[in-house]
Amino acid sequence: MTRFLCVSAVALAVMTGSALAAGETGTSALDNPEKMAPFYTDKDMKTLKSDADFKAAWEALTKEDRDSMMKECSGKTIAADHDNFCKMTKQLGGAN
Repeated sequence: MTRFLCVSAVALAVMTGSALAAGETGTSALDNPEKMAPFYTDKDMKTLKSDADFKAAWEALTKEDRDSMMKECSGKTIAADHDNFCKMTKQLGGAN
């Protein structure tokens, strides 16, 4: 019985740690500086690159990343936080 409780406690600790670690990085690709940096001219990610550079960065993404970003832009809260970026992705129509 004691062994079962110890194993259960360790399993719970591992699951909780994983959940907390995932929460720290954010769940939105639009909040991932590594994925978003190619679209902006500044490190604060306030100014979008030119239309041509934005399109080139968009096309350099994997289809999965583009699909994920388009899906996130369809949510009102995230779209409001990333208004200009989402407008550009909609103009591209999810261009591949």
